[in-house]
Amino acid sequence: MGVTHIMRGDEFVSSTPKFLALYEALEIKRPYLVTLPPIMGPDGKKKLGKRDGAKDVLTYKEEGYLPEAMLNFLALIGWNPGGEKEVFSKAELTEAFDIAHIHNGGGKFNEEKLEWFNKEHIKRLPPEELENKIFEWLPENYRNEKIIPIIVERISKFGDIKKMLSAGELDFFFKQPIYAKEKLLYKNVQSLTLNKNLKQAIDVLEKLDEKDFTKENIKESLIKVADNLENRGELLHPVRMALSGLDKSPDPFIIAEILGKNETLSRLQKGI
Repeated sequence: MGVTHIMRGDEFVSSTPKFLALYEALEIKRPYLVTLPPIMGPDGKKKLGKRDGAKDVLTYKEEGYLPEAMLNFLALIGWNPGGEKEVFSKAELTEAFDIAHIHNGGGKFNEEKLEWFNKEHIKRLPPEELENKIFEWLPENYRNEKIIPIIVERISKFGDIKKMLSAGELDFFFKQPIYAKEKLLYKNVQSLTLNKNLKQAIDVLEKLDEKDFTKENIKESLIKVADNLENRGELLHPVRMALSGLDKSPDPFIIAEILGKNETLSRLQKGI
C-alpha cells in the first residue's frame, strides 16, 4: 500500500515486537514505527479522560472553535518545530513537521491555550468569511457589519457570542439603553455639573458633519472638553453610560461612530 510510517500512541509499545515479527515472517519491508506521547490531563500526571473534562471533538465544533485552531493546538501538544512561532496554518504545519522534534513525554491539555489559539485564528480569517461566521451566531435583526470588530475583540470562540447576547452586551446597539439616573454620576460629581458636561459633549459633537462622525474625530472632540475638567471621567463616564447603559462597554467613541450622529446626540440628550 506504500505506507512508510505508522504513528500510534505509546500504549502500543509493548505489542511492537509482535508487529515486527509479522513483517519479518511475511518478508515485508518494515515501515517506520513512530511512538507519539499521550495527551495528558491538566495536572500533567495522567492521560486526559472524561473525568478531566475531555469532550468529544464535535462538541468543540458546536462551541464555535475553528478546525484550523484545533489542529494547530493539537499539533503542538508533544511536538514543537523550535523557535517562538506558535500560530500555524495547516500548510505551515505540514512544511515544518519533523518526526525528530516529537517529544518523549506527553503534553498537557490546556483549554485556555486552545481558546488563545482560536482567537488568533479568528483574527486570520478573511473579512467576508469572518462576517459570515459571526452572522451565523446572531439573530437576523442584529446582523450589522459595524459591530463585527466589537465582537471579535471580546470573544475567543464563536460560542461566546451566545453569552454576549444572553448578557445583553449587544442590545444597546439596536435599542436605547435603560439605566438608573444615578448611574450617570461620576464619583462625587453633582447632577448639575453632569448636565453641564453632557451639554458640552453635545455641543462639540453637533459641530461634526455626519460624514466626519468617526471614532477618531469623536474622540478628539470629547477629549478636548474632558481635558478642561478636573478628571476626564467626569465627561467620559456619563457619555459611556448614556450611550450603552453599561459600566463596562466597548470604547464610547467606537459606540458613537456605530450609532451615528443623530442617535448619539439623542442618547446624550436623554441623559441630561
